[in-house]
Amino acid sequence: MQNELINEGLTLMLAGMGTVFMFLTVLVIMMALMSRLILRLQSSADAHGPNDDEVAAITAALARHRQK
Repeated sequence: MQNELINEGLTLMLAGMGTVFMFLTVLVIMMALMSRLILRLQSSADAHGPNDDEVAAITAALARHRQK
């Protein structure tokens, strides 16, 4: 009786620890993939940069905001 209870407890412990380990592994992999995706998207957006019209609009908006 006691031996069965210990075996059942160990089995439950291993199942729980295995589940947590798998979840954390998937979490780390997904975070690494998202980081690569964000860096790739960010570098492609930085390559283009703002054009002259956007710079003029931002400058005008800042000037108007500072006048208030």
